[in-house]
This record gives sequence, structure tokens and C-alpha cells, in this order.
Amino acid sequence: MFYKIVFLFTFLFSLAQADLIRPVYLEVIQKTPDSYALFLKVPAKGDAKTPMKVNAIEGCEEKGEHVRESKKGVYSDRYTLVCAQGLKGKTIEVQGLENTKRDLLLRLEFLDSTSQSALLDPLHNSYTVKERTPSAQVMKTYTWLGITHILMGFDHLCFVFLLLVIVKNMRRLLWTITAFTLAHSITMAASTLGVVHLPQQPVEAMIALSILFLAMEIVHEEQGKPGITSRYPWLIAFTFGLLHGFGFAGALAEIGLPQEAITLALIFFNIGVELGQLIFVTIVVFVALLLRHLIDAKLMEKVEMFIVYGIGGLSAFWVFDRILAF
Repeated sequence: MFYKIVFLFTFLFSLAQADLIRPVYLEVIQKTPDSYALFLKVPAKGDAKTPMKVNAIEGCEEKGEHVRESKKGVYSDRYTLVCAQGLKGKTIEVQGLENTKRDLLLRLEFLDSTSQSALLDPLHNSYTVKERTPSAQVMKTYTWLGITHILMGFDHLCFVFLLLVIVKNMRRLLWTITAFTLAHSITMAASTLGVVHLPQQPVEAMIALSILFLAMEIVHEEQGKPGITSRYPWLIAFTFGLLHGFGFAGALAEIGLPQEAITLALIFFNIGVELGQLIFVTIVVFVALLLRHLIDAKLMEKVEMFIVYGIGGLSAFWVFDRILAF
């Protein structure tokens, strides 16, 4: 029971770090053989804009209106570049990234349906457009995107944490987490490859409902009425894991996949998700071991249930909020 309290500390830490995890996003879409639409999206830091812009690209010039917007804590720039010789072989450099602690996801789409993705950082703030994306670049970029997605996805972390609460045997926990991983890997791949499709809004509502269900199961067990999750945790984890996989697929659809390396990007995004999940579980268990002899057992049990009720209440709010968004 000792490690359950750690979620409170992990949650507070994640809130403090979430703004730093959110990457800058730069999208470059080829509209005609010599014109490109640029969209730069920079998460705000508090109420202040992080100064950032794309430096002039050799052989290219800005045309038309330059639109700058501020909405929901995000600053964005939109404009058109005309490059007579195209962008292949040209270097895209983002000024201001070196003064932040953020990464930048760069995505380029071309008229021939190919695309390139790259992950820049404060120490490497430029990218030279290739004839095609190297496999190593795809693996690095999508692994990191998977890690950041799961660590930013508080609803997914809530679900994993509640599994840690309800499954007390480490061997059963291993099987349960494995079932969850297998399930969301199946539906994420099926949805991304177009085999199965579900509307994203109902999926998000059902994910919230899965969290509420687990919270209620824990409360019932505390009252001496263990439910199906206590008896068959792997089955519940697998069933709801299918839903969470559609959620991951929705995030991946927003990011986009390189058409010439869809399978590779999908595999390494999934690997990133699993690594992020492992990081979260490891932090919870490790910090719990440190706190094990520092906090009274009765107090820990009370705080544990307080957290479970808190997650249950939050998930109930998510259910109604996401249903109303239909």
C-alpha cells in the first residue's frame, strides 16, 4: 500500500513540468512547386511569449500576409514562403529555440505525398531538408514523441496508477501491465493503418469512463466488496487498453506519419509510449521505497483513498465535459 501515495507527488511534479515537456511545433506544407505554407506554434510560458522565429532560408522569400495569433496559451505565426528551387537541400533554422528548454517538432509535407519529421532542441536548432528522411531520424523522433505523449497524458497516467493501486501482487501486476500494453498496441496500429476507425471524441469520453470505473472498483474493494477488476485485472486492463490505443492513435494522427516510413514510425512511437509508461511506474515505485519508512501506514491509507476519490471525481468531470464536446 505504500507506493500509492506517491502519485500525489508525481502528479504535482508533472504539473510543474508539463509546460516544459510541450514542444514547439513547426509545420511546412508544400502548396505549389515553389510555395510553402509555414505554421509555427509556440506554447506560452506563463503570460509571456517565448521569442522565436524561423530565420530567412537561402533562396526563399516571404510572400503575402503574415498572421500572428495568441489563443489558449499558444502563440502562432502563419505565412507563405516562395522558394524558386524548392526546399530540398536547404537549412531551416529556428531562432530563439536555443534560449528555451523545449524541443521542437518539425514536420514537412511535399506535393508527392512524402513527408519528413525531425526533432530539434536548444543545442541543435536547425535541420537540412533531405531527399528523404533517414530511418535513424524517424526512430529518434517518434520514440521521443511517444515518451512525451504518455508523460503529458494525465488521463492515461491516472489509469496506469489505478492499476498499481488495485493490483497488489507484483506478478499479477506484470501480467496486467502487459495486457494493457498489448491491447493499446493492437488498436493503435489498427487505427493508424486505417483498418479500424472510431471518432475521437467518443473515444476520449470512454477513456475517462474507464478511469472512473477503476476508481469505483477501488472504493468498493475498500468497503469489502471486491469487483471484477480485483479478480481479473488483466482482462479489465486489456479491454480498456483497446480504448486507450485509439486515444494514442488520435494523437499520432495529429502529429502525422512519414508516408514512406509509416510502419517504422508507428513501431517507435509505440516503443516511446512504453518507455514513458515504464518511466512513470519506475518513479512511483522508487519514490515509494524512499517514503516507506517515513509515513505512518494509517495516514498513507487515508491519503491513498483521498487521491482515489480525487481521481474519480476528476474522471467524472472528464466524462461529462467530453460528452458535451460531441
